[in-house]
Amino acid sequence: MEKLLINAMDCLNVGVHIIDVTGKTIVYNHKMSELEAMNRSEVLDKNIHDVFQFQENEESTLLTALHTGEAVLNVKQQYFNNIGRKIMTVNNTYPIVEAGEVTAVMEIATDVTKIERLLRHQKEALKPSFHFDDIIGENSGLLDVIELAKRAARTTSNVLLIGETGTGKELFVQSIHDASNRSDKPLIAQNCAALPDTLMESILFGTTKGAFTGAEDRPGLFEQANGGTLLLDELNSLPSHLQAKLLRVLQEKKVRRIGGLQEISVDVRMIATINEDPFELIVQEKLRKDLYYRLAVVALMIPPLRERMDDLDLLVESFIHKYNDLLQMNVQSISPAAREHFRQHDWPGNVRELEHAIESAMNSMEYEQIIDEVHLPYYFRMKAPKLQKAMFTPFEQDSSKNLKEQLLDAERVILEKVLTDTQHHITLAAKQLGLSRQSLQYRMKRLGLQ
Repeated sequence: MEKLLINAMDCLNVGVHIIDVTGKTIVYNHKMSELEAMNRSEVLDKNIHDVFQFQENEESTLLTALHTGEAVLNVKQQYFNNIGRKIMTVNNTYPIVEAGEVTAVMEIATDVTKIERLLRHQKEALKPSFHFDDIIGENSGLLDVIELAKRAARTTSNVLLIGETGTGKELFVQSIHDASNRSDKPLIAQNCAALPDTLMESILFGTTKGAFTGAEDRPGLFEQANGGTLLLDELNSLPSHLQAKLLRVLQEKKVRRIGGLQEISVDVRMIATINEDPFELIVQEKLRKDLYYRLAVVALMIPPLRERMDDLDLLVESFIHKYNDLLQMNVQSISPAAREHFRQHDWPGNVRELEHAIESAMNSMEYEQIIDEVHLPYYFRMKAPKLQKAMFTPFEQDSSKNLKEQLLDAERVILEKVLTDTQHHITLAAKQLGLSRQSLQYRMKRLGLQ
């Protein structure tokens, strides 16, 4: 009957946790194990204070019900599991009474961790735009660009952003708009490479009913952005005749819809982006020289990641924080080995590639808190043998010791290095060494390693 009841509890979609009068866990169902990210063996037959951590001045709802003998209903509780992962649950906790004495306490828990994190992320996603404070970095070249962009935000001059793919040009665009006196007006964005030429022209300048089959009276992007800012991404993808028409609108501050006769006055600040050298584009006739000079009143050259590697740790920390929320994880940092991979990479995809690398690594993790090289995307791990050879510390033979003593010394050197690389994270170190946690802890104890 006991086995039948435990199996039935495993079918429930709520967590069930039962302790006895000493605070020791006697029942711990599958759902509870899942929402607390704990194995049953780590919780069963152990006192809950030896497994979980509670914030100061807070007590476990299980122990509260045990000490008071009264049910604790619909209480939201926040605590941490054995690896420091934050758990949030809504609990209904009931003392089990036999012959007038409390003999056990049962808790039924609903996980709200995911909901809380998703709501917090949703609030951040609903922010109207990015600001200059959201641009992460302390590199002197980047700070110079930020300072120039802040000055440009005070004017209505056109801006040309020049930077490789993934450098964060969109952050600068939104920051400039947000800091300008046009922040309460629309910021309209269009990628020039996303649409065919014929459609791009009608979207930019608008259409008049009857101009062509199916045409309707429709305002273009210039009219929609009137009073605000218009962003044209990958400007060099526009064909030459559209670049000429765009130049005319910028010069005269008037736009004429396709098929229309009336010129409409527009007050639009233009921000354009390109991801190649503008002078090479001019030589290749992909960018009109007159349009370049009209747009590059303020030219911002955003440095690629390989030129601001002093910002690498700041960016990694920021992305880990972001994906801890999104993926419900508790990753703390990256190992020295993983950091070495990052420092030797040339980052053709820049900051966007770094973000994707962190997201990919965290998707390959379970409960580890340190991103190691084994978690990195495949193309990083392909470089691992070369890096490992460079980072290997050779063991020096001591002829005064017998073979057993020398083997123990070699084992100590290897364990100390792996433990240092993983910041003494036992699970991660054991995985890297191909050992179980118990085997690694036994070896550490035998060698006197803390």
